[in-house]
Amino acid sequence: MQKLVKHINRKNWWHVTPRDPLAYQKRGKFFASTYTGAEFYGRPNDEPEKVCIKAPLVGNKNTVERRLMGRVLGFDGMGVQNRLALDARMKRLALRRGYDSIVVLAIPAYKKFRQEGKIPRNIELNVIDLRCLKIFREAQ
Repeated sequence: MQKLVKHINRKNWWHVTPRDPLAYQKRGKFFASTYTGAEFYGRPNDEPEKVCIKAPLVGNKNTVERRLMGRVLGFDGMGVQNRLALDARMKRLALRRGYDSIVVLAIPAYKKFRQEGKIPRNIELNVIDLRCLKIFREAQ
């Protein structure tokens, strides 16, 4: 796990600024490991960002939901408002359990990570403790 945390803290992350100015407080700050991955959510910012996480919850999307809520509530085709509400709920639960971020890997990549320790190239990151971003900026 420490190897993954070091990898995440070392790399550049791409972010699409949300329209809602309170989005970060509600759901955290979402990042993609590649510019192309971030384009799914809109136009990524021109410059990548760095993070400084210490205690991530790592899994595929179903594993993360099961660990936080006891069951899978999200599904493909879920409406935007429902997805945003689910993300906000996941953020609250994860913070209560001491996580500072949620790392989501694709199902095959998560299996490979657990079995072999192989870190995938495509990672989605939700920094839910915004102090992780502030600490990094102050350290520079």
